[in-house]
Parts: sequence; structure tokens; C-alpha cells
Amino acid sequence: MMEKIASFQINHNLLKPGLYVSRKDTFNGAVITTFDMRFKAPNIEPPIDMPALHTMEHLCATFLRNHRDWAASTVYFGPMGCRTGCYVVFSGDLSSRDVLPLMREMCAWFLAFEGDIPGAAPADCGNYREHNLVTAKWEMRRWAEVLANAGPENLTYPAKNEA
Repeated sequence: MMEKIASFQINHNLLKPGLYVSRKDTFNGAVITTFDMRFKAPNIEPPIDMPALHTMEHLCATFLRNHRDWAASTVYFGPMGCRTGCYVVFSGDLSSRDVLPLMREMCAWFLAFEGDIPGAAPADCGNYREHNLVTAKWEMRRWAEVLANAGPENLTYPAKNEA
């Protein structure tokens, strides 16, 4: 039997919306940090609507990959299959507090965004029609409120599952 991966070892029944270090890996001698951007309380709140999550992916990835200070450190951004959040990977040995200001800045930019969704064109995206900026902003507004008042329960993973 295969070993449970790190993200399946967290007790999702205790997980609240927040920003968590999911894992740290070393690649070619450099540390990369994966963050769990949890927008929803798993198994309690309904998951994010697919068109909204798709819009969140396009806008957040665009923001991070164009950020004056963080673009070069952004390795990956993408949605979770369970649709309760996204993962972002940065180069560096980082904590939730290290990236909290960046995430707050991203939320503010996102909530002010108007216009065409970047990359939402047939030549750029395999499902360019499935977007919903209104619902995406509603989801991001809720997460921005969590980040504005983030305490340890929103920045540190809860207990691991018992084996």
C-alpha cells in the first residue's frame, strides 16, 4: 500500500479557511514551499463553483506571475481538486506570515479587477467560456476577510489524522 501524501494527513474536519504551509521540499538544493490557500471549510461549506474557481485561477496566477517582487519566486498556482481552495508554490523557505502581505495585496487587486479575464480566449485556454467574475469576487471577498483577521487557527494546520 502506498503512503498517504502530506495533504491527506491533515484532519480536514478541523480545517478552517486560511493560509497554511502545506509542505516544504528541496529541489536541486533549494527549498520550495507549497501553500494551501483554503477558501472554504472542507466538508462543511459547499465547494467553489467551477466557473468562479476557474476565474480565480486565471486572475491569481496572472497577479502572482506579474508581481514586481514575487514573480521570479512563483513556481506554480492552481486549484485543488476538492474545490475548497488553491495551491501556490514559491521558491524559498517560507512561512504563512511571510506571504500573508502578498496574499492580502492579491485579494485587494482581485476585488478591484474589472474587464476581460486574462487568458480567457480560445487560443489561450481549453475552457475559455467557463468563467464567473461576480462569484469569484464573492469567494475572494470572504477569504480576504479571513486574512484580514488571521490568527494561528488560520495560519497553522490543525492536528494530523490518526494513523
